[in-house]
Amino acid sequence: MDIAKLALEDGTVYTGRAFGARGEVDGEVVFNTSMTGYQEILTDPSYHGQIVTMTYPLIGNYGVNDQDAESGRPWVRGFVIRELSRVVSNYRAGGSLDAYLAEHNVIGIEGIDTRALVRLTREQGAMKGILSTTDQDDARLVAKAKASPGLVGRDLAREVMPHTSSPWEPGLNASFALPTSVEESATRAGSEPKPHVVALDFGMKWNIPRHLVDTGCRVTIVPGSATANEILDHKPDGIFLSNGPGDPGALAEATATLKTLIQSAAESKGIPIFGICLGHQLLGQAFGASTFKLKFGHRGANHPVRNESTGKVEITTQNHGFAVDPSTLPADVVASHVNLNDQTLEGLRHRQLPVFSVQYHPESSAGPHDSQYLFAQFREMMR
Repeated sequence: MDIAKLALEDGTVYTGRAFGARGEVDGEVVFNTSMTGYQEILTDPSYHGQIVTMTYPLIGNYGVNDQDAESGRPWVRGFVIRELSRVVSNYRAGGSLDAYLAEHNVIGIEGIDTRALVRLTREQGAMKGILSTTDQDDARLVAKAKASPGLVGRDLAREVMPHTSSPWEPGLNASFALPTSVEESATRAGSEPKPHVVALDFGMKWNIPRHLVDTGCRVTIVPGSATANEILDHKPDGIFLSNGPGDPGALAEATATLKTLIQSAAESKGIPIFGICLGHQLLGQAFGASTFKLKFGHRGANHPVRNESTGKVEITTQNHGFAVDPSTLPADVVASHVNLNDQTLEGLRHRQLPVFSVQYHPESSAGPHDSQYLFAQFREMMR
């Protein structure tokens, strides 16, 4: 088996076994604490530009399939695991993780001490890195890692968003059970005209439009680079802002567009706006708040978040390396959700307008379903 090396900008080098594709890539080295859902992680466009380390030690045991993909291809720059399962055992499996990564030209490394790597990146913060099967010189790899661009200041969303607008095709829907609140909302909506949601795609997971459709909405996907006029020309009943990769501070045009949409919502007495992850950060910026880079980010399916309105704690799926600074929110915008691990902002809402957002992923896939009620809440706002 070929040797693979992972070199970090601080000079640390890990040597392991290669799987998947062969070659060399750079990226920000991060970790995810989920025990399952590796295919959803691989295909989440929010991971574009990142080399993802899984903390769970055995990965690949249930293979891959067509149903669990969150986009048309993997977006991670590289994949780091402790041990690759040589056995694929699941009735839904359509192939192995090794073959899947090789097919999509994603480099993997196994056999390294992922516990040590995670402890290092948690203590020192996410770092730039190089993953290579072609260069075995440690010093040269570290120099490449130091010279790599990283994520700060980069508009990576433009590299993953669609180029044209299109209706969401229900044929892409996965089969999953809706929570009761969403199911009831969809049943009530069955005899009503379907509200039209225009979803700005900055790198959107497929499970988001699936949820919007299943709550009784008609969905049109538009590029995240669309102007306010282009969005409003679709005559939306609601506007959705998706997740996506990179630094929200680099998306000045999208922030300006959202300012216009918020003003339009105010003048028309309210086109509901709902944002998730990068969409939440951009909405915060549009309100005048600032964003900052987290030390090592939040990535996993087990992050506790408190709903400030109800006091209830939700276990959430998260994937983000930036956050909105709550101290910079204007007086008419309040914090709606707070992360219980580090007290960072996990949600916001406007006091008068039907505009709200969350930093985490209520669409889950993979992950807990505690927060899927937010889709029903958005649907109710469009009545």
